[in-house]
Amino acid sequence: MPEERRITHSRIGRLSQLGRLAGGIAGGAMAEGARRISRGQRPSVGDLLLTPGNARRLSDRLSEMRGAAMKVGQLLSMDSGQLLPPELSAHLSRLREDAHAMPLGQVAGVLRHAWGEGWESQFTRFTFTPVAAASIGQVHRAVSKDGRHLAVKIQYPGIRTSIDSDVDNVAALLRFSGLVPAEMDFAPLLQEAKSQLHAEADYRREASALGRFAEHLAVDSRFEVPAVIDTLTTEQTLTMQFLDGDPIESLADATALERNEAAAALLELALREVFDWGLVQTDPNFANYLYSPHRKRIQLLDFGATRDYEPELRAKLHDLLAACINGNDMDVADCAMAVGYLDPTDPAKYRDSVVTLLRAATEPARSKGDYAFGRSDLAERMKDTVVDMRLDQKFARIPPPQVLFLHRKLGGLYLLLSRLRATIPVNGLIDPLIPAAAHPAEFQPDAKRAV
Repeated sequence: MPEERRITHSRIGRLSQLGRLAGGIAGGAMAEGARRISRGQRPSVGDLLLTPGNARRLSDRLSEMRGAAMKVGQLLSMDSGQLLPPELSAHLSRLREDAHAMPLGQVAGVLRHAWGEGWESQFTRFTFTPVAAASIGQVHRAVSKDGRHLAVKIQYPGIRTSIDSDVDNVAALLRFSGLVPAEMDFAPLLQEAKSQLHAEADYRREASALGRFAEHLAVDSRFEVPAVIDTLTTEQTLTMQFLDGDPIESLADATALERNEAAAALLELALREVFDWGLVQTDPNFANYLYSPHRKRIQLLDFGATRDYEPELRAKLHDLLAACINGNDMDVADCAMAVGYLDPTDPAKYRDSVVTLLRAATEPARSKGDYAFGRSDLAERMKDTVVDMRLDQKFARIPPPQVLFLHRKLGGLYLLLSRLRATIPVNGLIDPLIPAAAHPAEFQPDAKRAV
């Protein structure tokens, strides 16, 4: 059960929370400085600020505040250590999973505002203890008068009105404290955080995305998405059918055949999202997937982070994947430049590192047989390249936000396939789903292909 903490939603109150955080970071730096000086060391200011204690203070406060403040931390954590110090990335990565929950009184107030007085009469049971809590809202179980088991997603109060100021204030804190490197230009990422938060805070939009996924998967019996209850859905409440599958990680104890079939389905789904539909659910949190062992179905949850990808970008991503599978290093570099990973002014060593990283990320796609995710050291090799790019070369750029969200998707998918110890023919799955992988010009992202 998530820890309860009342949400402060006034601008002054939220700014005060960040002010206390800044004071805590400064105090932590002073204490660390005193310890090191007593040992005869002469630490730099950066060393004093980037302590595990300060990284923990930052992640804990953002988790308590939720909303845009927490989302900035989540977005920054997606760089996987390429731009941020590893210890800070590690603490921020917790924000993808952890958040405090609203107390009962606040929950009742939100529902009264959304559904009016007497809202309780629509249910035979409403469970005030949430089953999940995240950056934007939390989820409760309920049973309707007609016996339907429901999941009710409730938005935290004041989240929408605090988005822009939260993002700006957190950015100022990170710059002032030195927790983010001075050379890092993360202004585009901050603007993306605002845009993403405004979109996620509209639950009607999420309901629409859920419906679009349901249409795409209507004839695919491997997947199930919850039905939306329109009469109980507003901008601040999203009410859906409750899906009763087991956590997706439970598949790790299933037979190899069942694990591999589910893993292949998840990979195929991700490819279709990007290259067929241009509609991508970019949050790879394991909690967004359930598995029904009786119906052999993967159940999909949480479509707040769904993003549309334009045909032009999808075509460039297709070209990049094709180059990584069949091209040489110059082909990969040219396609990486078109996507936004590289700039003509980048040093040759940095360009080569990006090519190495992209080739590593697409290694499963080049394997001509089954690729064993559970036995692969791919994550470690990619991490070594990233550490070299940050510490040795001290040069990096943030990819376009749309691409960065795909990093999040791909990284989460690889982690899940590794957890499931999947052994699947990745190259064989890609061939029919992305026609003409060896001939990028033939790719038509808007072409209609059967699911």
